Amino acid sequence: MDGDDLAAAVAALHGRDTDGDLCVPFLDMLPVTGVAISTVGNPFGSETICASDAAAARLDEIQLDLGEGPCWEAIRTGSPVLVQDVQGAASRRWPVALQGLQAAGLGAVFAFPMRFGALDIGAVDLYTDVPGALLAEHQARAVALTAAVSRRVLRQALERAESDADGRPVTDAGRYSRREVHQASGMLAAQTDGDVDDSLLILRGHAYAAGRSVRDLAADVVARVVDFTDHDAGS
Repeated sequence: MDGDDLAAAVAALHGRDTDGDLCVPFLDMLPVTGVAISTVGNPFGSETICASDAAAARLDEIQLDLGEGPCWEAIRTGSPVLVQDVQGAASRRWPVALQGLQAAGLGAVFAFPMRFGALDIGAVDLYTDVPGALLAEHQARAVALTAAVSRRVLRQALERAESDADGRPVTDAGRYSRREVHQASGMLAAQTDGDVDDSLLILRGHAYAAGRSVRDLAADVVARVVDFTDHDAGS
């Protein structure tokens, strides 16, 4: 596979419909047996978004049920966690989860943290049936795919949370079309060197994480009370 294949897979994740299978590009681009994608911890709760098979679902379930494991460590450290030989591994950081992964018969497990802006969203868990390393080339592909899927998962999590809160679907064209929100998105884009659409998504995510309305947070951005170059949207 070449760079064009990776670019196509990343583009597919960016454009994937809500009901699409986000796991497929990972299986297409990486030498792994299965993949699970989940939101983990606060602010979006712990929930499996997709799992390619029963073993991947079990990998996710063990960690989400116990509140420990490779995905939690990946989120805490902001770095991939690579367990090349699950059956021969030992971990003082997540011993109970490791026992569960060993009982599930997994060979190797690789966890990649999902972040968007300064928001911790969740993790992508990959597994293989047999022990083995994930080569540097494949790690780079996994990082690129994880970065792409983070945007999609964040958008879905926010849409679900906002819909639950309001009792109706929420669209960007409605609730977030106000002038100050657009102005704040433009300022955020300049602060983060991103585009306006991504900046609106970051604004929404930080507002949800802080328990504030998007409009209130936008007003603080416009007033320069909050500066996202410092990744501090909670005040």
